[in-house]
Amino acid sequence: MPGNDAVEVHEIGMSFRYTQEHDWVVHAVTGFLSAYFMEDPRFRMKRHRHELETGMYVWICEAPSQKFIRRLLRRLQVDIPPFELHQREPTSEGPIRHVIDLPLSS
Repeated sequence: MPGNDAVEVHEIGMSFRYTQEHDWVVHAVTGFLSAYFMEDPRFRMKRHRHELETGMYVWICEAPSQKFIRRLLRRLQVDIPPFELHQREPTSEGPIRHVIDLPLSS
């Protein structure tokens, strides 16, 4: 079937602030993303890294669509403390980055 093999690279990032507030979440997200492949083989976590210059943790993933990643992130919201999600559009330096950050105070 044409089109079923297409994948997009996405980055899921976690801000330094969020990590400082909830240090256990880095391991939880790594486990969640690793297990998600067992549920849906169209998803793959390729790499995980810690950006020393920003303090951000980043997971590089392949998924069939933006909609797929949004659904994955909605499911993740159930398992980790409340967060605000920011999105950086693709640039010459990298793909779309979805950043998990502390919610703004009300």
